Amino acid sequence: MSTPAVPPVMPELSNRVRRLIYQASYTGMKETDLLLGRFARIHLPYLSEPDLTDFENLLEAGDPAIYEWVMGNAPLPKAYDTPVFHLIKEFKKQY
Repeated sequence: MSTPAVPPVMPELSNRVRRLIYQASYTGMKETDLLLGRFARIHLPYLSEPDLTDFENLLEAGDPAIYEWVMGNAPLPKAYDTPVFHLIKEFKKQY
């Protein structure tokens, strides 16, 4: 299966989206860097402000927790059970 082209970060993206793409790509744990960084580049430009807030809050939870939740190895706290998290889980299945 070939990987779809990842759209480049365009200058017209908001500073918030550019910052979140950067943060998602350099979380500190290689596995989450790859997953969240790719997800962010592809999806964040199209998310609503509330969804961006959910993504931002998720990043604050930290790499080990995010990885465990995405892999299904730990229960997902209700605070992070958002449409954005489920979009990440679906995204993981594709990559």
